[in-house]
Amino acid sequence: MMVVKDFGMFTDRGNDEIAVIVEHAKTNCLTWPETYRLLDQLSTCPGYGEAMDTEVREIVYSRCNFTSAFYF
Repeated sequence: MMVVKDFGMFTDRGNDEIAVIVEHAKTNCLTWPETYRLLDQLSTCPGYGEAMDTEVREIVYSRCNFTSAFYF
C-alpha cells in the first residue's frame, strides 16, 4: 500500500522534506516550538519557502498530535 505524504507543499520533494521533519519530531518527542523552528529553518532554503505557510504548519501540528497552543 502506498502512503501519500501530502503536507501542503508545492512539490513531492517538499512533502518528503516535511515528512522527515514530522518523523523526527515524533521519534524524538519534540515540542511544537521545536518542530516549528525546523519548519522555519527549512523555509529559508530555496524551493521550500512554503514550509511556513499556515496550511503546512497546521498539517504538521495535526500529524504530530500536538496539543499545546498552536500560536506561541
